[in-house]
Amino acid sequence: MRLFLAQFQGELRKLFARKRTFIGFGVFLAFEFLILFLLRLERVQASFRRVVENAGYDSGDYFSGLTIGFLVVVWTVFLLEALFLALVAGDIVSKEVEDGSLRMMLCRPVSRGRILWLKGIVSVFYTFVLTGFVMFTALIVGFTYKGFGALFVYEPFEKVFALHEFWPGLFRYLASFPLLSLSLCTITALAFCLSCFNMKPSTATIITLSVLFADTILKNVPFFESISEYFVTRRMSVWVHVFDPRIPWEMMLENYAWLAGINATLFLIGWLVFEQRDFKS
Repeated sequence: MRLFLAQFQGELRKLFARKRTFIGFGVFLAFEFLILFLLRLERVQASFRRVVENAGYDSGDYFSGLTIGFLVVVWTVFLLEALFLALVAGDIVSKEVEDGSLRMMLCRPVSRGRILWLKGIVSVFYTFVLTGFVMFTALIVGFTYKGFGALFVYEPFEKVFALHEFWPGLFRYLASFPLLSLSLCTITALAFCLSCFNMKPSTATIITLSVLFADTILKNVPFFESISEYFVTRRMSVWVHVFDPRIPWEMMLENYAWLAGINATLFLIGWLVFEQRDFKS
């Protein structure tokens, strides 16, 4: 166990020693302030008031820091965060192969499976860290701008419309963190799997994003609604249902079971490819 922790710390040091690991944190901060600026525009606020008041509620009670935090997360994670997860996870194996450092690691008495397992854990750890950073900073920015207040949730693609008082809303927001992180692990798993193939880090990132965007586009085509369960991004979006007045736990567990199976399959494929590769030349 002590050796495992030492190796895990070493992988973390290598990950956070790369400058590209921190790009996502800086970009998200800048993007959050951009959204905050746009939300100050009168036309944007008028659109928000119209949606809430059409439902029969007072918009002043729900245009709060908690609502802003939720909106920032919903608008950014599946496109912007996916980019940086694909960048880091697609880089974690292939970059070391490209630099030649992985060949040196394999000269030591450690199995390929152990090396890959540690890199996979580090990739998942980064997914949770980046997601937590996005959610925490979005909440802080929202509280700084609008203070405390009730939570308004509107996600038309998943047909989620809910209103919560501050404390129940804050609890739902915090509970969504591990669920959203688990959903995003599928992006990490795909990029990690491709990183095990004989390809450039940039290629693994581009293929991951291409698959994600293609799946998202097809999911949103109205004619494909009857087969929506076959699109991965539809299952990944299930995290937002934690904000439903009555949480559909059975449906959420089913979707996360599917995602867990997909993630395990991707890791297995990556491991099999990694075991067969020749790093001598």
